[in-house]
Amino acid sequence: MSKGKLYKIEENDTKLDILQLIVGIIVYALVLYITESIFAKLYIENFGYAVLAALILSILNYTIKPLLIYWTLPLNIVTYGIAYPIVNMIILKLCDIIMGSAFEISGLFSMFLIAIFISFMRILFDNIITKNIGRR
Repeated sequence: MSKGKLYKIEENDTKLDILQLIVGIIVYALVLYITESIFAKLYIENFGYAVLAALILSILNYTIKPLLIYWTLPLNIVTYGIAYPIVNMIILKLCDIIMGSAFEISGLFSMFLIAIFISFMRILFDNIITKNIGRR
């Protein structure tokens, strides 16, 4: 560490982070809307509610999901990670409960498949779209 050098957060970095957050929410909403068109057991009223569901799911993923992963860690170790989609199913069900009739998922097995599909699509879209924001 050199003397006299101050480190500060540049304004461009915070703008870039906010832009990545907004684009990430929209990409998540797009993934949800694509999933809704593929799976009959998932219902989202319109794209506005998909954006709201994406926001709620993002908040739940950053707050509650780490606790659920911690609590289910022994189960994940025993099943070699196969139980991890159960955590995603719980998060989806919480979003279903919070949003009421605008976002509905029915069926346990279909919820399992939807959770896996959303995870893969989210990883794919994040690597293609969200991670490339700000790179030129």
